[in-house]
Amino acid sequence: MVTSYPLPEGFTELEVFGIGTALLVEALLGFCLNGLTIISFRKIKELRTPSNFLVLNLALADCGICINAFIAAFSSFLRYWPYGSDGCQIHGFQGFVTALASISSSATVAWDRYHHYCTRSKLQWSTTISMVIFVWVFSAFWSAMPLLGWGEYDYEPLRTCCTLDYTKGDRNFVTFLFAMAIFNFVIPIFIMLTAYQSIEQKFKKSGQFKFNTSLPVKTLVICWGPYSLLCFYAAVENVTFISPKLRMIPAIIAKTVPTVDAFVYALGNENYRGGIWQFLTGQKIEKAEVDNKTK
Repeated sequence: MVTSYPLPEGFTELEVFGIGTALLVEALLGFCLNGLTIISFRKIKELRTPSNFLVLNLALADCGICINAFIAAFSSFLRYWPYGSDGCQIHGFQGFVTALASISSSATVAWDRYHHYCTRSKLQWSTTISMVIFVWVFSAFWSAMPLLGWGEYDYEPLRTCCTLDYTKGDRNFVTFLFAMAIFNFVIPIFIMLTAYQSIEQKFKKSGQFKFNTSLPVKTLVICWGPYSLLCFYAAVENVTFISPKLRMIPAIIAKTVPTVDAFVYALGNENYRGGIWQFLTGQKIEKAEVDNKTK
């Protein structure tokens, strides 16, 4: 006999099913696209360059976000969180560390592109490995803080997934939010803005615009901006006055990041796309060196 659990407060049955379906679609689509990016890197020798390893690292982080979304989707269909309070803490930590790693990885790709197009310096494997290790250690450090008492993980409004608890708005949350946001959101965006602006100026001088320099920053802000605004609003106002269903929208938008990143950094990369095509069809790409161009 299947137990029927009550609907989360503030949601209808159709809304719960709709959110669960949206999360499931985002998880499956993002996981398939980024999985294709990872497998192609592993199988196609021409793709295995230091620059593309940064794209691979971004895909790994985004796969982590997809796993987090899949668990949330499964729980949404159950109408409750089945993994207990410890599972909530693990889910919150896993989602946070992969999200922060995804944002920082986008900044590392921008840094590499700046040097590729503006300084013409070639990225070395030692530098790449050091950057990737730093991204994950730095993300894990900030994600571990709520487990240690600075900030806190708790249920999302739907109560079928867990994230940073922004509803309290106390000094503990505010201090953690501002410190974490500066190092994990503001600084990466600053790096991306300065890098792509320099690249755009280089393109203007040469008269050759090899990719849309504003697209990476725009997609990051569009995907993560609503959730960031919600958290910052919670730092100054009582966010519980906003309906639970409206507070779920930024989280759903943020879960589109893996799919968007796959199109911007892998499928939108001319040579990486060629490597993926070679993996799928066996047709060999002509150019061996991948230079992270986004059409």
